[in-house]
Amino acid sequence: MVVRLMVVDDHRLLAEALASALKLRGHRVLAAAAPSAGAADLVVSRAPEVCLLGTATPAAPGVFDPVVRIKKERPGIAVVVLGPVPSPRGIAAAFAAGASGYVRNDERIEGVERAMMKARAGESAIAPQLLQQAFEELLHPAAQPDDEGARLLQLLTPREVEVLMRVADGEDTRLIAAGMEIAPSTARTHVQRVLMKLEVGSRLEAAALAARTGLLERAARGGGARAGGAQEAGGAEAEGG
Repeated sequence: MVVRLMVVDDHRLLAEALASALKLRGHRVLAAAAPSAGAADLVVSRAPEVCLLGTATPAAPGVFDPVVRIKKERPGIAVVVLGPVPSPRGIAAAFAAGASGYVRNDERIEGVERAMMKARAGESAIAPQLLQQAFEELLHPAAQPDDEGARLLQLLTPREVEVLMRVADGEDTRLIAAGMEIAPSTARTHVQRVLMKLEVGSRLEAAALAARTGLLERAARGGGARAGGAQEAGGAEAEGG
């Protein structure tokens, strides 16, 4: 069955090679293009049945904006993304934008052709396992702790990081003081500073925030937080008076 299609890829050589292979298999290729911008305009104006859209960065922000535009103006066009070994996040982004399928760009031409046929028929052109992973990611996006966790970590001194880690472990003021070899009054002061810097009202909130943002994992990867806090204990004792 002949499919009217377009091949769009940032690499013109890849676009033209795929278009030539599909022509040899009897399909009608309306265009093979490598626009750095304006891909959506080109597809909307030509109105193929299927658009094969190649990308090297399926998880990059905005990479599927052309798909959104195509589906908004020409909902009948089935878009199949050709990309590298997919991540759930990249697949989820493609389907959220309105793509009908995702095919690895090292797939054999027969696999690309099957995906085109399924997409044109209104089916999802993707391996069931990958599709399941994509929708899991779409419905339950993975937390992105790094940015906020890094920002919060920069607010705290090494000693305060250790205090926060001990708070998250459920230690009370007495245990924090004993573990860090400082006075209870100094331990309370450090806890209050941590709460103030994190802008939370309780130890429980501080622990929850640290876990949610990945702050504790970052501190653990950095290493030496507790050792650094112990080394500074004498100074803390002095501060506590």
